[in-house]
Amino acid sequence: MRKQKPVKESFVSMTELVLPNDTNTLNNLMGGRMMHLMDIAAAVSAQRHSNRIVVTASVDNVSFREGIRLGSVVTLEAQVTRAFSSSMEVHIDVWAEDIPSGTKVKSNEAFFTFVAVDQSGRPIDVPDALPETPEEVRLFDGALQRRQLRLVLAGRMQPADATELKALFDL
Repeated sequence: MRKQKPVKESFVSMTELVLPNDTNTLNNLMGGRMMHLMDIAAAVSAQRHSNRIVVTASVDNVSFREGIRLGSVVTLEAQVTRAFSSSMEVHIDVWAEDIPSGTKVKSNEAFFTFVAVDQSGRPIDVPDALPETPEEVRLFDGALQRRQLRLVLAGRMQPADATELKALFDL
């Protein structure tokens, strides 16, 4: 049996101020800059869980729900949802806060997958993720379906072998 580690130990909160160099011509945070920040927060979360060097393996759909304006404070919250052999799924929420107006909105959400590697760059086992709260359990329970969907879309799993997706679609 592999070692277990509570997912709360992987929690990361990162805060950034949107400056002029981070924005596009509409004074909104550039999408590429947002992805950069999300990758950093998620990587730190995966490293906390695995105590290893990690590499980004995949990024799920990232939807930009709300533009983030120049001068806004961006808070990224990341946490491992589930660990497999050497890979970990990390969930990220992004919040945009306009401090003068007192408003805060969720602008982005995504799942990233990281693989823990040894000093030679070979995948290495990670501890199992132990969810404790109802939200952690919900994200943990859905992680296998999301993983199988990623693998099917990447051509690394045949749709017929995606048992969790069959159950989802009653195939």
